[in-house]
Amino acid sequence: MGQAKGIKEVGYFDCAGGGQVVVKDGIAYIGNMAAPDGTVVVDVSDPKNPRELARLGMMLGTHSHKVRVANGIMVINHELNPYQLGAPNDYKGGVGIYDVSSPGKPKLITRWETAGSGVHRFDFDGRYLYFSPTVEGYIGNIVMILDLADPAHPKEVGRWWMPGQWTGGGEKTIWKGAAHKCHHPLRMGNRLYTSYWHGGFVILDIDDMAKPKFVSGIDWSPPFAHPTHSAVPVPFPVRGKQLLLVADEDVAKLFPAPPSFMWIVDITDETRPVQISSFQIGDEDGSPQPIMMGCHQPCEVITSTEIPVAWFAQGLRIIDIADPHAPREVAYYLPDPAPGAKFAQSNDLTVDARGLIYLLDRIRGLHIVERA
Repeated sequence: MGQAKGIKEVGYFDCAGGGQVVVKDGIAYIGNMAAPDGTVVVDVSDPKNPRELARLGMMLGTHSHKVRVANGIMVINHELNPYQLGAPNDYKGGVGIYDVSSPGKPKLITRWETAGSGVHRFDFDGRYLYFSPTVEGYIGNIVMILDLADPAHPKEVGRWWMPGQWTGGGEKTIWKGAAHKCHHPLRMGNRLYTSYWHGGFVILDIDDMAKPKFVSGIDWSPPFAHPTHSAVPVPFPVRGKQLLLVADEDVAKLFPAPPSFMWIVDITDETRPVQISSFQIGDEDGSPQPIMMGCHQPCEVITSTEIPVAWFAQGLRIIDIADPHAPREVAYYLPDPAPGAKFAQSNDLTVDARGLIYLLDRIRGLHIVERA
């Protein structure tokens, strides 16, 4: 059952490859990578014996691989799948909004639709959706805030884009194609910590949601080869510092490069974010490697200085940031590759109120583990 240090497996749920997992009140919601699989709802109240409650499908050529749940509402993304053909020419991406007050019987409330490929990743606090749609007149995904106070009638509250994206308004890009695009906004307080792919990350002030304001940002791609996947704020100070965990994703390399890694950024003075350290798997020698071997996604549910991170082919890594200048690995779990795969492809993860870690493989399967 794979390799491990300081972690033991509790349970396993056999599902199609997934893009995101969230757990609320003993129920896991899994966004699958490819049609016909869409979203799976799983009872994990007994983690040794997970039990499927419901599933939603998607049409060929599309996917709904991201999911969020709050206040009895489930939001899933609708997006053209870049790895699968077959979607009709008139397909519109967006988000699906569901009533999951009875998790085993999800009921569609409405779909919010947009032009282009649709919506990628997002955050949802039970009222507002902070997400990354493609929008007519813009190149690449932008930041948008949607009000779901009445989930049957979602309303746009505000939007923000990187100068150069609004080509319909006459702006000119200084990058190639959609290299600078919103990937993943995360809210903490009145800020959105937003990864922007090959545009690095930005911090946005949303005190006035109708007019998000740029606070600061860093773009290190180039000189580094990888796009920025997520910027996860640590919800408590560490040694007196406010920290941001910034994960570069091991895909879309600008040039041949070793696997991507995770940065620790000091945002105590948020107008001047400073990279103070980074973490890479210890046995990497710096030589160029294929994609999906390195870093992908830190856990967004942070409860201590021990941070679980999905590290693609290296599985789950637990990284202690108690000394933010010298992060260190304290445990790991490397599952066996899914059938037909050469490597594990740990894609996403979350932690529940019991401290259990849910590790989702991009190819197949959800591993439920805990610290030993």
